[in-house]
Amino acid sequence: MSIVIKTIGKQKYAYQAYRNGDKVVQRYIGNIANNDVRRMIEKIKKANQIQQCLYPLFWDVNPEKINIRRNARYIIERVLEFGDIDAFRWIQEIYPTHLILEICTTSRKISEKSRIFWQIWLGRIPNAF
Repeated sequence: MSIVIKTIGKQKYAYQAYRNGDKVVQRYIGNIANNDVRRMIEKIKKANQIQQCLYPLFWDVNPEKINIRRNARYIIERVLEFGDIDAFRWIQEIYPTHLILEICTTSRKISEKSRIFWQIWLGRIPNAF
């Protein structure tokens, strides 16, 4: 997902561009001169980046170069294994719960202790008890 700025005449307009299957879809956001539109653009840009307070979780790579969508599994695994509640809340804002739960149950990089904790936290108590 990205922001596209188009100039029409002397006005600048913002569009949100994203893929829907094979197509690229552009959704109109509004005129850049509008403060609400500017805030929305900043919010979208922040959602596509890892928060700086979470950089220590990604010690072996450059966190600024991690793609939020392409590296979803890697990000979720790191947060579930090494992150705290704030980091978990952040991934819940970015990714759907079913994806987080799927990665939690199938990943070989998440310890059994962390796996059980997050399954209980998400209300999906394993049958191991």
